[in-house]
Amino acid sequence: MVKGTSLRPRAASAPHCCHPLGFNLSLLPLSPNFRVLNHWYMDHCSFPPQVSFLPPFQQVPTIPKSDAWPRQGPVDLGSGQNRTSVTEFILLGLTDRQELKPVLFTVFLLAYVATVGGNLSILAAILVEPKLHTPMYFFLGNLSLLDIGCITVTVPPMLVQLLSRDLSVSFASCFSQLFFFHLLAGVDCHLLTAMAYDRFLAICRPLTYATRMSRAIQGSLIGICWTISFCNALTHTVALSVLSFCGPNLVNHFYCDVPPLFGLSCSSTSLNEKLLFVGAVFMGVVPLALISTSYAHVAAAVLRIRSAEGRKKAFSTCTSHLTIVCIFYGTGFFSYMRLGSVNASDKDKAIGILNTILSPMLNPLIYSLRNPDVQGALRRVFMGRRPME
Repeated sequence: MVKGTSLRPRAASAPHCCHPLGFNLSLLPLSPNFRVLNHWYMDHCSFPPQVSFLPPFQQVPTIPKSDAWPRQGPVDLGSGQNRTSVTEFILLGLTDRQELKPVLFTVFLLAYVATVGGNLSILAAILVEPKLHTPMYFFLGNLSLLDIGCITVTVPPMLVQLLSRDLSVSFASCFSQLFFFHLLAGVDCHLLTAMAYDRFLAICRPLTYATRMSRAIQGSLIGICWTISFCNALTHTVALSVLSFCGPNLVNHFYCDVPPLFGLSCSSTSLNEKLLFVGAVFMGVVPLALISTSYAHVAAAVLRIRSAEGRKKAFSTCTSHLTIVCIFYGTGFFSYMRLGSVNASDKDKAIGILNTILSPMLNPLIYSLRNPDVQGALRRVFMGRRPME
């Protein structure tokens, strides 16, 4: 018997709706394992099509069994008990209203094309314009590549599901998406820190800037960003993949991520939550503290400049980066630092759109609007003019 449930002897007038030992399943209260019991008995007993174990106030839309439940296999728990292991998940996506799906498909397809096109334009401008061959634009080019990767990991699968009736995603595909998303987003975190350090050296240590930010040091900083992020993404993916998933397998999100999968595990997630907290410290708190320290020194140095024009020019090189930092870290912390909130899944989808779609789409716009060098390089790229030497 599953803990938390009570089986009462059935009444004689309740045919077809009973445990083989003679219990009336319609009297089962809802519990964390109730849907698992419901599915098991639907598999092993014969019921009329109209029978449902859910009370009237808990009725859910009827989903064909092949779509609602995963392909499963028995797992031996070592104590004479058997559970079923999930081999696929069902991503519920942004909406279940069919009339909205074509509209959402068009909107997010345009957003994806604009994001990829905008970031590729920034890359082209940096590559063809000699004036932009500086450490700041080297990091900006890497940020554009990461933005293309992040949105490609999440949006194309979502677009496919908006056009398809099959919402299933295999266990391996789900965890692959989770790994690559956390890998690229983690590199993004530390790359923003490297960009803040670059601004600190350029404004506060201008005489030694060329030696302290040489090409070798730039490459080393990028390598450190990728190494830390790889270790973090691999740790979360492996720790989550060894949990037991025995159903239900409905993920109320449009991509596979850590918080939505926590709620589907049959085993304890306390270790995973501790790992997520430690990861948030190293991937979020520490980089944000370093960024804040860098810009505190930058602000102090800029305020010592006597001319208003000089202060404006110095601040103009930092405002774009600070805007991206606020958007990226604001949505990231709101997503991963409130795992105790159970009824926030729809809000999580909106935050996920900000984090995975809006932020990468705005980056090229933010960096080009207030930067005349980038604007001039983009005009020459689109008009086919040769760059100025």
